[in-house]
Amino acid sequence: MFTGIIEGKGRLLAKRTAGGGLAFDLEAGFDLADPSEGESIACSGVCLTAYNISGRRFSADVSPETLSRTKLGKLAVGDSVNMERALRLSDRLGGHMVSGHVDCLAEVRQRKELGDYTLFSFMVPEQVSRYIIEKGSITIDGISLTVNSCSPGRFEVSIIPHTLKVTTLGDLKGGHPVNIEVDVVGKYIENLLLAGKGPAVSGGTSRQEITPGFLAENGFL
Repeated sequence: MFTGIIEGKGRLLAKRTAGGGLAFDLEAGFDLADPSEGESIACSGVCLTAYNISGRRFSADVSPETLSRTKLGKLAVGDSVNMERALRLSDRLGGHMVSGHVDCLAEVRQRKELGDYTLFSFMVPEQVSRYIIEKGSITIDGISLTVNSCSPGRFEVSIIPHTLKVTTLGDLKGGHPVNIEVDVVGKYIENLLLAGKGPAVSGGTSRQEITPGFLAENGFL
């Protein structure tokens, strides 16, 4: 589990095919204090298992499933990634609860400078956009952010100068892909309410919508 508060940028040192997926060699931009072989490190929002940890360097395997849902397979040697180590129970929860399980890819539609701030607009699959709400939390390339506004297939976020400086968001331009993880709470609530009546996120839209009539019929109103 993570918070979406990036500890620093890392970079991809090497990549190679391995068992149908890829193996990465990475270097963190911060000290890996008290490293634990097999610990979880989020790389641009993707929870990876670190091994062969030495100093700031480590290796991680990327499965075919992860490659199909994220932009990790598109990374080139030398590219930067946002990094965050797994949450300790004693840590401050500065962002929101992030699992490191990416739901889909989104695409930068527009980048606009507004004084010291930067406004990004993203296009996202509509079956995922229903979990995105105004002033709700969303994870973009591992970064916990607040949604400014949203509509079917689209949402906007405003980035402060500090976040733009210490993460890979500063490199984004129109057309660039990003990893998206929506707030997991909404998905669980939908799944419990619909109880087998349709899939959440992947596999298409639900077979039944949650409406006032649905809630009344099932005893919630």
